[in-house]
Amino acid sequence: MSKPTKMYYSITEVAKLAGLKPHILRYWETEFSILHPKKNRAGNRAYRSKDIEIVKLIKQLLYAEGYTIEGAKRQIRKLRSEGYKPGTVALDDFEPEEADVETANITDDFEDKLREIRDGLREVLTLLGKQPK
Repeated sequence: MSKPTKMYYSITEVAKLAGLKPHILRYWETEFSILHPKKNRAGNRAYRSKDIEIVKLIKQLLYAEGYTIEGAKRQIRKLRSEGYKPGTVALDDFEPEEADVETANITDDFEDKLREIRDGLREVLTLLGKQPK
């Protein structure tokens, strides 16, 4: 994501800068209290440099470091308790924690559940007299 040069950016511009869809940014606003761009008179979001920095942080935590939403919230709270304020402190000054353990557990549980479902469907096919593939 490149460094912003304007004072205010639309949600479309921020989405393009971040490589995200606008609906992702709107969703993040509901999940992360730190992300709250101002709205102009027409009700459109007006992102400032600090908002873009927060989007960059959230994207880093979720996509690059593999945190869950809850894990990213915890990490942001930790950063804030250590003095992080958007636009005032370089993110590189903070050491990221190890990837969220919840992510691995959720993935394993999900794969196990999918295997159970697949096996159950095979049993149903067998009962119906169809040969499962």
